[in-house]
Formats: sequence, structure tokens, C-alpha cells
Amino acid sequence: MVSIDEVARAAGVSTATVSRALSGRGQVSDDTRSRVLATAAALGYVVSASASSLASGRTRNIGVLLPVVDRWYFSTVLAGIASGLQRAGYDITLYALTEDAGERATVFETFLRRRRVDAVIAIAISLDATEVERVVELGLPVVALGAAHPRLPSLSVDDVAVARVATGHLTALGHRDIAHIGTTPEYAVDDAHIPTQRRRGFEQALADAGIPPASARHEYGDFTIEGGHRAAMRLLRGERPPTAIFAASDEMAIGALIAARDLGLDVPGDLSVVGVDGHELSGFFGLTTVDQFPHGQGLRAAAAVLAELEATVPVVPLAALPFELVVRASTAPPTT
Repeated sequence: MVSIDEVARAAGVSTATVSRALSGRGQVSDDTRSRVLATAAALGYVVSASASSLASGRTRNIGVLLPVVDRWYFSTVLAGIASGLQRAGYDITLYALTEDAGERATVFETFLRRRRVDAVIAIAISLDATEVERVVELGLPVVALGAAHPRLPSLSVDDVAVARVATGHLTALGHRDIAHIGTTPEYAVDDAHIPTQRRRGFEQALADAGIPPASARHEYGDFTIEGGHRAAMRLLRGERPPTAIFAASDEMAIGALIAARDLGLDVPGDLSVVGVDGHELSGFFGLTTVDQFPHGQGLRAAAAVLAELEATVPVVPLAALPFELVVRASTAPPTT
């Protein structure tokens, strides 16, 4: 392995100059920096992570908290975060926050306290008061993505507005019998709970259209294609099938489309379906959706945490992320 001393000798400078040139910190002329970079590249020199950490006081590593890895939304957001951080020379350590209280406590009480990360990004996670306190106590830059937290800098979509746009699209087409596939009928205690926010937006859109929210039907779909299929089958096999379904995720909406096909229903003739996310398969299925640009969310989160680390610009305490209704073939006016 090539050492920093060898790079210094080959470039005709001191090791301290090589260190400054490669780290980007300290005064080095442009010509010298170019010569050092070219020499390091020619020799195949790679900066030691441990040495860099000792010199800078940083690990060049960002901790990412997320509930699951194998769902499309989370993997797409994570890809955006990874892209943004890798460009800046940062690694990622993933911490899965499951519903198991003991496992969650270990993440906050042990893993994060080892100080092996320079900052933390929390993706679409409802943290309780104790967990937020533990994160704040770390004294590290923290960005919450997808779920707003009053004590943490947050980048979030207005999920109430997202649901109102999606449901409002259906009411504008003339639908009055609209069902919702999302969270359980009971509201979550945590007001930042994303499924609860989307249900609230659904009911507000019904009220906007003069439709009593109490008359709406709700089915739990667990945010998977299979869950959406099961929920839609229950709705469509009922005594009064809806003319439209708003699913709180594209995966559940795709499940609803498959359920309609399995029952011989025409979409959008017999049933209109709209989802949320901008899933990569939504175009293939002709699904009307509210695109929340998850890859772009990841890039924004990476940029925000890097800005805090570099102290170049302050992170906005609460910033709204964009979304857009994309109308496709799965929605149309009701035929009856």
C-alpha cells in the first residue's frame, strides 16, 4: 500500500502539504494541489479512514435511522442519501428501528453513543420523546426526513395536503363513494404519524366536497401490494362497492388495481384508483399518483446534513418538500 510519505516524495512537497491538499483544508496553492492530486492518483494512494478521522475529528460516516430497508420508498430515499453523501466522501451506517422496544433502545443507548457517526438522518420514523432526547443529547447534526419533529430540523411532505390533492382529484371527477386504504380506523396518538396524516387529509377532502367523512370506509393495507390487494378485495366484495379508492401508498394502490382485475372490474370504468409516492411501477400500471420524489428527498436530506456539518448555511428548522399529482389511466368520472 502506498504511503503518504511516498506521495510527498514523488510530488516534491512535505507530508503536511499532501495532507492539506487531499483534505481540502488549509492553505495550498492551486498548482501544488493539482500536482499532489495527480501524484496520488498515479500512485493509487487512498487516504486512510482512521488517519483522516484522527486528523479531522470526524468519522466521515453518517448514521441513517429507518424502519425497514426492503420497501421501495425507503430504498429509493436511501439511494438518494447515499448518492449525495458519497459525492462528499461520506460513508453510511444503517440502523433499523423496528417496533421491538429493546432493539430500539439498543440503537439509541449503545450504537449511536459509540460516536462512530458524524451526524444522523432519521427517515419517516415516529420517535418518542425519550428517543428524541437521546438523539439531541448526542450533540450531532440531525435531520428528520418524512416526518416532522418539533425538536429536530425536519424535511417533510405535507401529508395532509398530499391526501387532499389525491382525494380531491377523485371528488372533482364526480366520485362520491370513495374508500380509503391506509392506516387503522383509530387515529395514532402521534400527530406526525404519516398514515394518520394521510387519512386526515382524505377526510378533509371529503368534507371539502360536501361528503360526510363518517360515511367513508377505511381498510388497513400495511403499505404493501399484498396488503392493498387484501384490503381492496374486502371493499370490492362488500355490499356497496366504492366507485373509487384512495390508497395511502402506490404499492397498496397497485394491489387494488390487481384486485379489480381479479374480480373482472374495469379500471377506470368500474373503479378509479389513486395512490401516493411516484413508485417506479406506477407508470407501468397506468396509476394516477401523487409523486413525492423520494430519490430527491434523499438528496435533500444528504445536502441538509452536510450543510450542518460544514456550517456553510443553517438548516431550515422545518422545510416542506415538493409533491405533484400525476394523472394517468386509473382515474375517470364514475359511470353511474
